[in-house]
Amino acid sequence: MKNMTLRRMAEACGGRLSGNENEWDQEICSITTDSRKAEPGCLFAAIPGARVDGHDFIPGVLEKGALGVISEKEPEALKMPDSCCPNVIVVESTLQALKKLARYYLEQLEIKVVGITGSVGKTSTKEMIAAVLSQKYRTLKTLGNFNNELGLPLTVFRIREEDEIAVLEMGISNFGEMHRLAEIARPDTCVITNIGQCHLEFLGDRDGVLRAKSEIFDFLKEDGHIILNGDDDKLETIREVKGIRPVFFGLDADSDIYADRIEKKGLDGISCRIHAQGKAFDTLIPIPGLHMVYNALAGTAVGLQYGLSLEEIKAGIESLQPVSGRFHIITADRCTVIDDCYNANPISMKASLGVLQDGIGRKVAILGDMGELGPEEKEFHRQVGEYAGTLALDVCICVGPLCENMADGIRAVNPQMKVIWMENLQELLKQLGHMVKQGDTVLVKASHFMHFEKVVEKLTCI
Repeated sequence: MKNMTLRRMAEACGGRLSGNENEWDQEICSITTDSRKAEPGCLFAAIPGARVDGHDFIPGVLEKGALGVISEKEPEALKMPDSCCPNVIVVESTLQALKKLARYYLEQLEIKVVGITGSVGKTSTKEMIAAVLSQKYRTLKTLGNFNNELGLPLTVFRIREEDEIAVLEMGISNFGEMHRLAEIARPDTCVITNIGQCHLEFLGDRDGVLRAKSEIFDFLKEDGHIILNGDDDKLETIREVKGIRPVFFGLDADSDIYADRIEKKGLDGISCRIHAQGKAFDTLIPIPGLHMVYNALAGTAVGLQYGLSLEEIKAGIESLQPVSGRFHIITADRCTVIDDCYNANPISMKASLGVLQDGIGRKVAILGDMGELGPEEKEFHRQVGEYAGTLALDVCICVGPLCENMADGIRAVNPQMKVIWMENLQELLKQLGHMVKQGDTVLVKASHFMHFEKVVEKLTCI
């Protein structure tokens, strides 16, 4: 890792270094907080947790050949053998040290950074933008849910000198978090997908969400770019930031980049014509849903900023691969499973339900509670149910205390639809084998804390 020696890292994070001075000017090969991933020449950062204290694993990682460790404890408190003289950077907070190191490491690299945030669709937009940019550049992207104040530094530490662009997802739940993430990432390009009803428990309302997400601009480079969803009523009010005019995308022909001739292709995807810079191209997005058109538009906008041709952008869009838990379509023996169980909020829940209509056989929705919606959480669940009741679905299985309101909403709008409410996941798993029939298309969606990946696992095995 370029310029990441123990000596320089200690200076960058304000830590106190001790150990074998002959090794302090060697560059480390990687940084990890997971002792299982420790390797010769790495730096292990010990993070104390509620159940597990990373400091307990320091002897083991040193045995694996780690060059040094970051610790909140003094070396003599680490229960090391008397013969061992480990390289230890002692800090007040390991997490704060990692954030400082991530910022320092990015400063050592000649790499462009695309920062992505929004209430809904951050991950799928990140995947789309990375697929597009990969047509021309060596591109690194956020993996999994590594998008918070620990995950973002760990993503940054995966970057290597040969990488040319980093596509970084940035997720928050409260004010100030995005400011801290942006201070690490220092984005050249800021993309905001939309302003929705996420984390209202902490942000209050959509205006609060807008203020919190807009903190991404706090550390935008002077010559940077801003890419915004022009169809979002909150985002379209942003007309200039630091003298930079946003590029707007949407379905309205007044947007800088827009799409028309949209045609659903069932679960095979959705096609459209994208217009940009006075030209247009037709494309088939291989993942269904209108939201994927917006993602393709965002990918087009970013691709153009980085000099890609429309042909390269089209190839990138059509090369997109689904991510597990994010509208991943699985063909099982008994049914087709739409694995969208990573997370959920009212907007994404409605979007996924709309796509379910395009499935074959019976359309079955297995829906779980949505979290962090604030004092109106029951009403939001009921509204999703009322929407589901207007769709051409065959069965809705609602799971969790809050989803009882969703079931009530469905019944109020469509008394003829088969609706089942269950109190918890365990009850569902016991009965699941009897509820799904041969040839069904089954949507599985809930907030992450519901652990609906267990539902997907069972559906793919029955």
